[in-house]
Amino acid sequence: MKFLDDSLLKFDQEVATPEDAIRLAGGVLLEEGTIDRQYIEAMIQAYHENGPYFVLAPAIAIPHARPEDGVHEASVSCIHLKEPVSFGHQSNDPVKLIFGLGAASSQEHVELLRKLTRVLNNQEYVKRMEQASSFEEFSKIFRESDIT
Repeated sequence: MKFLDDSLLKFDQEVATPEDAIRLAGGVLLEEGTIDRQYIEAMIQAYHENGPYFVLAPAIAIPHARPEDGVHEASVSCIHLKEPVSFGHQSNDPVKLIFGLGAASSQEHVELLRKLTRVLNNQEYVKRMEQASSFEEFSKIFRESDIT
């Protein structure tokens, strides 16, 4: 399982659309070899079909697709945007942190979401993540939350 390793975090990224943000978060997972390219397209298709259901909290999106859409290894990436982007969510836009989630099974999906939500439910941690400018600052938050 690759969970927010240094190679899975990108800071101060610029995107124009929600699709660009999803492609960027998925692209990081693709570069690591944990997903196939089709998984990125499946995430975008899920967004188009279901709307911004994965914008789970203010400033936070966790795009994902089904395991059978091309996941090789459970993994989570994070894209920290320079400027937030709107996904069309009534109360949680705009989004600054995009966590790309790839799970090879429903059980892994639930486990990864549980790990993420434990830290993302803490508004102090979220604010610090939004302001972080390095992997060290970002990973310190996750170490403090005791989920890594």
